[in-house]
Amino acid sequence: MGDVAEHLIIAGIVQGVGYRQWFRREAQRRGVAGWVRNRIDETVEAVVSGPRAAVDDLVREAMNGPLGAKVDRIERRQAEDAESALDRAASFLILSSK
Repeated sequence: MGDVAEHLIIAGIVQGVGYRQWFRREAQRRGVAGWVRNRIDETVEAVVSGPRAAVDDLVREAMNGPLGAKVDRIERRQAEDAESALDRAASFLILSSK
């Protein structure tokens, strides 16, 4: 099981509850690289890369989120090369909202 890079859209009550900071801590704990940011449509967007098992575990845990969050769904797709290039060079970043 090699490394994967995935693009995530996390929907529900995920803004104003510390979700991005929580997500970053959880990703770092698993050795997953990438970035996370709020979107104007009130979802949270992330690109994550790392070992398949670590990414899968992070996405499973992301369904729970921090106290106060209520995740309705997570859309997953393979990240494009341009999206994942940053992930391979950095640990985990919280980006400005989009």
